[in-house]
Amino acid sequence: MRHTRKEVIARTRREFADLDRAVRRLRPADWKLLVPRPPSRDPWTVKDALCHIVYWKEHTTRVFRGEPRPPDLRGLDIKRLNRVIYERWRGRRPSEVVAWHRRVHADVVKMLAKTSDEWFARRDHSKEWPLDFDGHSAAHRLKDIEAAISAAAATPRAGGARKRRVTRGTSHQR
Repeated sequence: MRHTRKEVIARTRREFADLDRAVRRLRPADWKLLVPRPPSRDPWTVKDALCHIVYWKEHTTRVFRGEPRPPDLRGLDIKRLNRVIYERWRGRRPSEVVAWHRRVHADVVKMLAKTSDEWFARRDHSKEWPLDFDGHSAAHRLKDIEAAISAAAATPRAGGARKRRVTRGTSHQR
């Protein structure tokens, strides 16, 4: 399947909006919620899942530009690379992760806008290409972040079920 710059940018922006909307709704305690993962994998939190999404968007942006991985990440398989990202970001504050998420998105859109239409049309790709800008993000948003929030909301606590607060802005993430 051939893709167009316009279509890739639209899908990228649409998924960013959905992910950013989920991020803006997170309360401080939500960042520490565990996401559903097999016991054989690192115990990711909502914050770790967002870091994973953002790293792979950043990585794919480098690939589009023809840039190599940073030297300390070269030669690592995907499992080890995911582990390094987990270790690197798990101690960071949510506000740092949110800033990275938004900075990487701005860089992705800027890079896509500068990439020629011819580059997009030069060969066939899968329907989901480029996966990391929308499909991969959506999968982790739904199966990790939103699933953890839903599970926590459904878990009875003393005084009843947890209530979700609707917030605007990002001050609650610091």
